Amino acid sequence: MDAGVVGSGTRSDVAVPARATSAHAAGWVLRSAVAADIEVIAELRATVMRADLERLGRYDEHRVRQRLRDSFSPQHTSIIMIDRELAGCVTVRPAEDRQWLEHFYLAPHCQGQGLGSTVLRTVLERTDAQGMTVGLNVLQGSAARRLYERHGFVVEAQDPIDVFMMRRRGRWRARKPDLRRCDGPALVREAVFYGRDVTAAARVLRV
Repeated sequence: MDAGVVGSGTRSDVAVPARATSAHAAGWVLRSAVAADIEVIAELRATVMRADLERLGRYDEHRVRQRLRDSFSPQHTSIIMIDRELAGCVTVRPAEDRQWLEHFYLAPHCQGQGLGSTVLRTVLERTDAQGMTVGLNVLQGSAARRLYERHGFVVEAQDPIDVFMMRRRGRWRARKPDLRRCDGPALVREAVFYGRDVTAAARVLRV
């Protein structure tokens, strides 16, 4: 994912309540980035982006690291820690009329266990509280796009290399069920979501 946490003083070394069942997703904390993190994050970026960049014919060993060095913003970046080890990072920085989410990377051994969704949900709760739109870009064909779509991002523009996405402040509204689609006697409530996940919907609607 080449896609950003809200720069607030409250994020340093704060344990975040677990919302997933995996060991990795349950014990993570965020700490503020420091300048000394830059090379570790540059290496992480090169590792996690290599397959997608090679698929697109865009991988360059120097450029993939230098782009991180050139844009690294410690004041807007959080480091994801598990058992005192760096497990990933995420940046959210101001950009015109929105917050821009970038450099959202997880170490390979931390992927596929719900950690990415949990961290992203925390980030979006903060931007929602600020009433901010969030923008990002992902590489064409990247699996990260599905993660962002599940959290309410929609495509704003794209080119042969990048897909630009945006998400307005999270909100949802319920609507009456279509009884013709109900299975048996069960009454099904449906929800139309803007930046909310289905699990949260089920809890609210009690279906």
